[in-house]
Amino acid sequence: MRGRWAQGLEPRYFCWVVRDRLAASERPGGFARNHRKVRRQEELIWLGSHGFTHILSLLDSPHNLHAYDTAGLAYEHIPLGRRDEMPDRLAKIYGAIADWLEDPSERVLVHHEEFGDKLIGTLAGFLIYAGLVQEGPHAVGVLERETSRQLGAAGRESVAVTLEERIVRSP
Repeated sequence: MRGRWAQGLEPRYFCWVVRDRLAASERPGGFARNHRKVRRQEELIWLGSHGFTHILSLLDSPHNLHAYDTAGLAYEHIPLGRRDEMPDRLAKIYGAIADWLEDPSERVLVHHEEFGDKLIGTLAGFLIYAGLVQEGPHAVGVLERETSRQLGAAGRESVAVTLEERIVRSP
């Protein structure tokens, strides 16, 4: 392959949460019935060519994981789960991201089925966990600005659980 196509396609709704280190997008290839294998392959090529070292899937199901192996991209699958599972799951999600980002050469992409409240809220919670912001409204504001989306109740729930359960990184 030559030219533009050899570089793949940027994942849909791709945005940086922490510039050049932590990004978010819709599931590579699209969500549900809109999912296309060719698009997924193009997006994985793009991620590899842009230096991404880990993908974190928050999907409830293990969809796409085989594609990450095929593309040579390391991944982790930690489903968000139900509300009663969120404290444990969020701690695992935040810990995995923080551990990867300790290495300055790491670039991480986090995705959910679609680019929506659950994904954005989880990443707002990570900002609190990592100590990058101190308050829920500030974390929500940062993610709303970066994603150009207003965070709804489902996303704010992750922020609330992070604060209520005091899910923060140990020094």
